[in-house]
Amino acid sequence: MGNTKPRSTRIRVAQIGVGYWGPNLLRNLLENSRFEVCLVCDASAERRAFVKETHPDLRLAADAGEALRDPGIDAVVIATPAATHAGLVLEALKKGKHVFVEKPMATSSADIDAIGAAARASGLVAMAGHTFLYNEAVRFVKRLIDDGELGEVRYIYGQRLNLGRIRSDVDAMWNLAPHDVSILQYWLNDPAPLSVTKHGMSYVQPDVNDVVFLNLVYPDNVMANLHVSWLDPHRVRRMTVVGSRKMAVYDDAAKDKVVIYDKGIDPMAAVGEDMAFDKMNYEKVYKLRSGEAAIPKILFREPLKTQMDHFADCILKKTPCLTGPEHARKVVRILEMADASVFEPAPGAR
Repeated sequence: MGNTKPRSTRIRVAQIGVGYWGPNLLRNLLENSRFEVCLVCDASAERRAFVKETHPDLRLAADAGEALRDPGIDAVVIATPAATHAGLVLEALKKGKHVFVEKPMATSSADIDAIGAAARASGLVAMAGHTFLYNEAVRFVKRLIDDGELGEVRYIYGQRLNLGRIRSDVDAMWNLAPHDVSILQYWLNDPAPLSVTKHGMSYVQPDVNDVVFLNLVYPDNVMANLHVSWLDPHRVRRMTVVGSRKMAVYDDAAKDKVVIYDKGIDPMAAVGEDMAFDKMNYEKVYKLRSGEAAIPKILFREPLKTQMDHFADCILKKTPCLTGPEHARKVVRILEMADASVFEPAPGAR
């Protein structure tokens, strides 16, 4: 008999890209006992040197194709610029590999349709890295909505603001809004919005919006407004859900991630002068309710840990993927609808 080593029972994975977010993904892969990191690819010699310094035992390559061609690799994790996602994901699926790709899954809904079709045909997992759906605070608000604790959802508004990090490959909407659109869709059970309107403005770079306001109208008179900007004095990561019974604030930048407000305006019926039971005359009055604020105890777990556990479950247990092509497509389709509704500044406006 030869000296062939038995194949590992763990998922053999390669990571492509270790830029801004990549080190966090790599760390979680290395800490997860169900993955075996076999290869890390990055075209940048500087980023490969960074990995070599922090993880000297890892095999490195400059060419992503080395990971895609290796028959011993079961899955790839892709953390490259958004414009490269579709091509890399489709090639990985073609080579028989499960795929986790950072958001957005692709920059067009047509490309995501192709990814979904390829994944279904091959029985492989294609998962988008919409990390906030694996955040325990976001999931807690989801349970509040689903259990009727907030009543009927009336409207939701969110802000994702910061000073920098400015990009030139995508605008502030495509960079920041996928997070909040993904959360909106998750909370509302992935409906298709009836309308999407975008107002954006470019101040720092020509034709690259630094600030964007998105307005979405959903069925059942649910409205949402999102404000994203990398040109703001404050770092804000907050979303507010206004329900008919209560209201909830999810603030990712605060110590208390979720606060529930027992506040609202309740209609009341007042009996009028005509007391005949067959001719009851009711006059509507309204009662302002301002009750206590409740801060639930939420056990924090790094969302990336939960996300990577889910990726492993999808591969090993055939668990339906929470952020697969169906969810990823709806997020990207909303951004496409927003771009199609672009607000044109008046002549002479900056």
